[in-house]
Order: sequence, then C-alpha cells, then structure tokens
Amino acid sequence: MSPGASDSLEGKTPSELIDLVRQLVGEVTRLRGENEKLSHAVARLRVENQALRDEIARLKHLPPRPPHKPSGMEKATDQPERGAQGEEGEAAKRRRGPGVSKLSIDRTETLSVAAPAGSRHKGFEDIIVQDLMVKAETTRYRRERWETPDGKGLIAPLPAGIVGGCGPHLIRLVLMLHFQGQMTCERIVALLTGLGLMISKRQVVRLVAGKLESFRAEDEAVLRAGLRSAPFVTVDDTGARHAGKSCFTTHIGSDRFAAFRTGPGKSRLAFLGRLLGGAARYVINAAAIAYMRGADLPQDIIANLAGHSSLAFDSHEQWMSHLRALGIADLRVTPDPVRATSEAALWGAIEAEGLLGQAVIVSDDAGQFRVGDHALCWVHAERLVHKLVPANDKQSNAVKVARRMIWWFYRRLKAYKRAPSAEQASLLRAQFDRIFKRRTGYATLDRLLKRLLGRKNELLRVLERPQIPLNTNASENDIRAFVTKRKISGGTVSEKGRQARDAMLGLAKTCRKLKIPFFDYLGARLGIPGPNIPNLATLVSPAPS
Repeated sequence: MSPGASDSLEGKTPSELIDLVRQLVGEVTRLRGENEKLSHAVARLRVENQALRDEIARLKHLPPRPPHKPSGMEKATDQPERGAQGEEGEAAKRRRGPGVSKLSIDRTETLSVAAPAGSRHKGFEDIIVQDLMVKAETTRYRRERWETPDGKGLIAPLPAGIVGGCGPHLIRLVLMLHFQGQMTCERIVALLTGLGLMISKRQVVRLVAGKLESFRAEDEAVLRAGLRSAPFVTVDDTGARHAGKSCFTTHIGSDRFAAFRTGPGKSRLAFLGRLLGGAARYVINAAAIAYMRGADLPQDIIANLAGHSSLAFDSHEQWMSHLRALGIADLRVTPDPVRATSEAALWGAIEAEGLLGQAVIVSDDAGQFRVGDHALCWVHAERLVHKLVPANDKQSNAVKVARRMIWWFYRRLKAYKRAPSAEQASLLRAQFDRIFKRRTGYATLDRLLKRLLGRKNELLRVLERPQIPLNTNASENDIRAFVTKRKISGGTVSEKGRQARDAMLGLAKTCRKLKIPFFDYLGARLGIPGPNIPNLATLVSPAPS
C-alpha cells in the first residue's frame, strides 16, 4: 500500500465517512458564521469610513461626497420594456443635429484657381467656415462741456453701457466668461491683457459684482413670476462659502426658470424667506392659521394672533416685537412657538402674495421643503434601497428583488404621465401597496419599505398632477453650475458679490431653459445692437391660452 492510500476515501468504512461528513458540515457551519460576522464588520467599517470622510470634508468646509454611485434607474426606465421596441424604439434613436444647414451666411467669397487652357468650368464647390474675430479697441470720447447762463455745468453724456472706462462689448465678454464660462477673475485678466487691453483684477471684480442692480431686479422678478405661474417647482440645496463662513444655496426652478438664493441656514424658515424674496413679510391669515394648527401649536397662541388687530408685518423686527408684546417670544414649550408662528406667518405671506398658487413642490424629502402641496423624488426614494449593505445572500437577493419591482413601477409611472387615466391611477395605487407592504425578512429593508409606504401620497402625487416631474434631476443639474463655480472660485466676500453670483447664474440658467442665447441677453441689457430680448419674467409666465 502506498503512503497516501490510508487517506483515500475509498479505503474508509461507511461509519468513518459519516463521521468525516459530520466534521465537514460542522466546519462549513463555523466558517459561514465567521463569514457573516466579517460581512457585518466590513459593512460597519464602511459606514464608519464614510462618516470619517464626511467629517474631514466638514472640517475642510466641503460638502461630503455621495457614498454610492447612482443606481441608474432613471436612464434604465427611459427605455421601453423588452419586447415593446418596434417602430417606436427605432424612431427614438438619436438623430444627427442640423449641423451647418441652419447657419445664416454673413459673407460669400468666390475663390479662383488658374486652370490650364482647354479646361471646362464645372461650377463651384461650397464649404462653410465659421470664424471669430476678437480684438482690443480703445476709443477716446471728447465730451463737450458748457456753462449755462445760470452758472451750472453741462457735459455731453457717454454712450449707454460704459462702466468705469470699459465698453459694453468688453463688459458682456467678462460676464460671459465669469458666469457662463466659469473663469476666475485672474484668468480673465490674463486673457484680456493677452489681447492687448490694460485692465486690472480690481476692474474685473467691479464688472462682475458691481453695477448689476438691473440684473438682480430682473432675477427677483423671474423668481416671483415663476412661482406664480409654474405648475410645479423642484428644489435642492448645496453648501456655499460667503464672507469666510459656511452657508447654503437653495435652488428653486421649473422647466422655464431657475433661481439661486444663498444664506447662512437651510431651515424651513430660511426656505420660506427665500421663496418670498429679499424682504421678509409676515401675514396672519387663513393659510397661516391652518399651518399653526398643523404644527400642533396651543389654541390660545393661535387665538391671540388671529384675534389681534395687527395681521401684517413688513419686517422681521416688527414681527418679533409683536410676538414679544403677546408674550409668545418668552414661552419655552414644544414646539417652539417663535419658530412655528414665524413659519406660519411667512407661509401666510406667500399665500397672500399669490406665490406658488397651485404649484407642487418636488423635493428629495429634506424636512425644510415639506410645505404646501408636496411631492417626493422617486430617484431619492429608490436610492435609499440602493444604499443598503446586505450581509448575506438572502438579504442581497431581497434588495435586488425590491429594486427590480421599484424600477418596474417607476416605468409604469412614466407611461402614466404620457397617457393618464382614472382607471390606470387606481391600478397603480393598488400596485404601490403590493410592492411596499411586502415583508422580506431583511429587517432594515422592511423598515425602509414601511417608511416609504407611509409617504404614499407624496410619492403618488403625479397621479393627481401628471404634469409634475417624478424626480428632482432638473434641480440637481442646475445646481451643478453653482457647485462648479464654488470649486473654481471658492466663496464670495462681499454682499454684492454674493447677490451678483446668485442672480447671474439664475439668469443664465433661465435663458437656457427659454432657449435664449445668454450672449444675446447680455447684449440687449447692455444696450448693444442686436436681438430685442424682453424681460425674462414676462417670458417665464406662459401666455394665457
């Protein structure tokens, strides 16, 4: 017998084989238990690692990076279900753009070539060439000066659009490069001096931050017009730096406008104040009273405010003085009466001024946005399931099945938006219940599904209002311009700089949504001959049908 023959399974008796199998089963069970412990430990360490990354980002005054990649639900559900491609799928293929066929020809030049004797002329071969000429031009304006009979001085006015020795074409280029091209002031100075201009960084800063009152007024008018006319607004916020402090920028927009507002906080009070615009206004009316009742404020506080002769206040100081006179500011109860009544009065002012109207606020479920007629973003809801870290195969399979069902339901909601009907809405509500009332045995997933089931009305708001979006992707796309600017230029220092950044980024995004070249818009506002661009607020509000 060879040395290894005693270890051969063929040589073992049935009882020895049974003992060996029992040992192997025990070893597999032990290894499986250790594997689950290690999986739980790895999941815990991932969470701790992300928490440390977020803390480092916070100390560096940077927003934390998202811990997970996008799930891909939005793009995947844009495609028809398998087997439903047909002619519709063929028609949906990307087509080439118009190319040069849409260009208007400014100048035609005929080129000749010396042909040998006996050649036959065969017409012309056209080629369209686009070019751009940028050159520095310095103009001396000699302004007549007169002294009137009454002793006053009179001087000829400068042409429109000149600011601090810079002409309107230069100002338009600087604004384009800084706000749409995302160039820093230093690089703009380097570019302009390279073109032969004598300009300093201080002059460029003045151009991008000062003398923009008309732009800021138009941006405010755009926000108010958009809130009054839009059937929905999507909202989002991101971190910002201003005057060396951490702040937050809120994006408010729809398919026709965009606005950015930056401030020190992102509470609901701050959000309501940004909806109202620059000046805070507080109004006690039916909407404010309903808000206070929904916030579970004591009835005596509501009665004191509703029964007082003063119901409207034009400043925060007046409002706080009123609360102190009624003794509300000194109360120490839950909920905080100052915060709750201030939110209610701001909401009352929004209703009184006709802002929002019948608009639905679509958000990512951040608490400050849950006011009025509210809808939830499906992409963020699905992301909660996508971020789960299962510890074993059973949990992993439960997550995959849940995500597959949510993706299927999301595709059905997209189809409903294209062809809404009462019968389809009733069917979708029943299907929603079957998906989110399931119990998988994975406790974390079950709690999450139960939580989403509790937000059914907000997730299915689209069944009542098919025109609203299913997600806040538009806000996230718009706010990327702000994030890019923050990465390139850092924060703002002066109040004028903050207002200019918010206003110009909002106007640039609004122009893009309205399909207006930002170049033409700036030219029209700076008095440069070209297309006449009306006030954007009038374009944001669609004409009545």
